[in-house]
Amino acid sequence: MLYEFNHLGSPDYLKIEKGENFSFQPHLHQCFEIITVLSGEMQITVDRREFLLCKDEALLIFPNQIHSLHSDNSRHMLCIFSPKLVQAFSSKLEGKIPVNNKFRPDAYLINAISNLTPQSKTAERKGVLYSLCAQFEKTAEYKPKQYDKDDLLYKIFSFVEMNYKKDCSLALLAKNTGYDYSYLSRYFRRIVGISFNSYVNHSRLSHACYLMENFNVPIIQCAYESGYTSLRSFNRNFKNYYKITPVEYRHSLKD
Repeated sequence: MLYEFNHLGSPDYLKIEKGENFSFQPHLHQCFEIITVLSGEMQITVDRREFLLCKDEALLIFPNQIHSLHSDNSRHMLCIFSPKLVQAFSSKLEGKIPVNNKFRPDAYLINAISNLTPQSKTAERKGVLYSLCAQFEKTAEYKPKQYDKDDLLYKIFSFVEMNYKKDCSLALLAKNTGYDYSYLSRYFRRIVGISFNSYVNHSRLSHACYLMENFNVPIIQCAYESGYTSLRSFNRNFKNYYKITPVEYRHSLKD
């Protein structure tokens, strides 16, 4: 299994790809993903459930759902996007996954996705993605995320999701899961490709960016509400990850 940490991205992360006859091994990532078949058929597995996707049908895959794709005769469009772009939708469904990931989006929404570009304004991106999520909701049912006793990676993701705004240390994770501290550290880096602390930092920074983009609150408040206890460490981590300071980031939002 592969964890695509390159999809961690920023709070406004959006990637759209079109292709043909596409196959990809089992993987997961922190983003939502919409897979739409434009012609032909595609076989997709999501959390061990198999779907056959035909023309104009789509799947909405939730963050950290394991999925794989295979097709010898299809054209498709992938849309991978940050949960922060649909914060109201993702917050409402925290801790839940769909009973059935499959739906049929309207043709105008498929066209709206294909017309999005890296230059599209954030408001335009959110408008299209919220419309897609709203259409998915018309027929969707949800169930709580449930983890098999051996699904350690899912347990770790769930722990971070619930705790990144407070104490989210590897030591506390070890205590909560019953696994050895050193084993957890090695396991996470081997599967995900980055350290546990780097993953927690990304979750905190992503939430801080969301607060700065959507609320007129002081930067220090954004830091504290994202799990940082020191403004200095927040500033250092932010610049290391985004290559600009939080102040510069906030100014860039006004451009």
